[in-house]
Amino acid sequence: MGSKAMSFRFDEDIIELIKEKAKAQKRSLNNYIEMLMAKDVGNIPNNETKKAIEDARNGVNLEPMDDIDGFFESIRNELTKK
Repeated sequence: MGSKAMSFRFDEDIIELIKEKAKAQKRSLNNYIEMLMAKDVGNIPNNETKKAIEDARNGVNLEPMDDIDGFFESIRNELTKK
């Protein structure tokens, strides 16, 4: 995906604080703001995740997990098949 130039207005004090945070993380101001926005937007669940959350709340397709080590082993097995 490409990028698009946009214009925003921010309080000058906030801009200075953001510049300091960006510099501390060795990021450009643009990159730091983009990273903050991506983290916030990334917290919005997609439709598949929303359905899984709803199913879990309603007890749909849930299996009891008595053996956490076995659960992780099954995940590792699934990942190595791909």
